[in-house]
Amino acid sequence: MSNEILEKLADVVIRGKIKEAKPLTEEALAAGIDAKTIIFDSLSKAMAVVGEKYENKQYFLPQVLLSAQTMYQSLDVALPKLVVDANAVPGKIVLAVVEGDVHDIGKNIVKAMLTGAGLTIFDLGRDVPVKNIVEKAKAEEAQVVAASTLMTPTLAAMKEIERMLAEENLKGKMKTIIGGGATSKEFAAQIGADGWAYDAVEAVQVVQNLLK
Repeated sequence: MSNEILEKLADVVIRGKIKEAKPLTEEALAAGIDAKTIIFDSLSKAMAVVGEKYENKQYFLPQVLLSAQTMYQSLDVALPKLVVDANAVPGKIVLAVVEGDVHDIGKNIVKAMLTGAGLTIFDLGRDVPVKNIVEKAKAEEAQVVAASTLMTPTLAAMKEIERMLAEENLKGKMKTIIGGGATSKEFAAQIGADGWAYDAVEAVQVVQNLLK
């Protein structure tokens, strides 16, 4: 039964049926499926399928955005019901899409998953100047700065984050993780980032390792 609901919810997200997302998520919770399962086993898998469809040119941006909005409807219901893992490593994460890029679907999925893993997230949104990211990280005494971009021209901003942290003697005290379509493990190593993740699921593991 629970698998059926999770599959149905994933299908609703993939097809972008916004109106069905909230009632179905409520139905899943009422059936005793916990919020973490809903987020990891249904929503994130659905968005992975949407991502593949986009890459294969089966979906275009409007469909991707519709699916993302559908996912948010479900998250609105599921996130408040998240039971935080008592064994989770606590940590503060500053999360942003760097200046010049407005693609925040991936960032928002990462945010949901990190929240589910019991971390405190300061989400600065998209198109955020490097200075603001570093200032916020200092103000909140964050352990991790997480930045993403889907576009090659904005990669320079990630390098700038590393440079500014080094300048403020924060490199090492604060760990950095980058992600997004334009990034790679090689690029992360090249600029001196502490971690890189291919997708939201991997991002959670990398962040937890950085906090250890």
